[in-house]
Amino acid sequence: MTAATAGLRNVAVAESRISSIDGTRGILAYRGIDIHELAQHSTFEETAYLLHAGDLPGRQELADFSAALAQQRQVPETVMTVLRALPGGTHPMTALRTAVSALGAADPDAEDDGPDARVRKARRLVAQMATVVALIERVRQGQAPVAPDPSLSHAANFLYMLTGTRPAADAARALDVALVLHADHEFNASTFAARVAASTLADVHGAIVAAIATLKGPLHGGANEAVMKMLEAIGSLERADAFVREAFAQKKKIMGFGHAVYRTEDPRATHLRPMSERLGASSGEAKWHQISRRIEDLVRAEKGLNANVDFYSASAYHALRIPTDLFTPVFAVSRVAGWTAHVLEQLADNKLIRPESAYVGRRDVRYVPLAERG
Repeated sequence: MTAATAGLRNVAVAESRISSIDGTRGILAYRGIDIHELAQHSTFEETAYLLHAGDLPGRQELADFSAALAQQRQVPETVMTVLRALPGGTHPMTALRTAVSALGAADPDAEDDGPDARVRKARRLVAQMATVVALIERVRQGQAPVAPDPSLSHAANFLYMLTGTRPAADAARALDVALVLHADHEFNASTFAARVAASTLADVHGAIVAAIATLKGPLHGGANEAVMKMLEAIGSLERADAFVREAFAQKKKIMGFGHAVYRTEDPRATHLRPMSERLGASSGEAKWHQISRRIEDLVRAEKGLNANVDFYSASAYHALRIPTDLFTPVFAVSRVAGWTAHVLEQLADNKLIRPESAYVGRRDVRYVPLAERG
């Protein structure tokens, strides 16, 4: 296997109309629309509609879609029962994986795998993922659940369910933009896992469970959690230089830099950097952005690496008072829009994804009977 194909690098495994990346020029587009335009003008609800339907909605279509999502945020009591039964200290991503599996069992279309039922399941999952993540935090803190408020946007409602307080407009908009930025990213590891599962004709919820299990890994969605832990370990701007230089000397990886696809700046980081700065200033904790900026300067100068989507999302989410180990579940709150779009696309013209391996083991080995093996 060549370096170019290891990890399926540079291998196109399927055609897709959902999102595209130009890694050389640092371009990400959903359904052909540049992420910079969506981050500036769109909302998560509109972006989710775009990913699912293929086009931007008209005014009434967006109103109907947003209202439908708002009305489907509530989750069955079964999910609460499952969350309360999990052992103390269960990682939120493990809880999320388990809860989504329970959602599948309780879904009103659980026994229907027709095209229309798949769309209904996909949209319910987009609506319910935020509720489940908020419930995970409320349950583990011993707090009563906060019922969804259909009058709030998806982003604002999530912060409300998480904290019990209606968020300020700038905080809600910041999270809304972050959800837009994270909504899809071509055939990343979790999306590919979802499509592989869907290609076997697994149910929609099962495919999303596969995606969540994949997202938990620190080389994928778990990276932003690792970034925040690194920032907290540094603690102050004065210690940033020494930390980075020691990491260089010990050849340790600094989380949040480099990307498997982009050869220039990750276009999502372009928006998350100023968002981190604004939220840090308004929350009174500007130091996390300042430390991040210093690390970025050092890594870029020394290694020529650019910050990726995880690097500044860490300090931005921290400024929104989101617990560090909830960063990756919040990623899922957004990415479920892309995951479900990909599952629907895969199932619309399905072919089992079954790659071959490049076998490098021994061949023509003779079987030795047990009595002769000593």
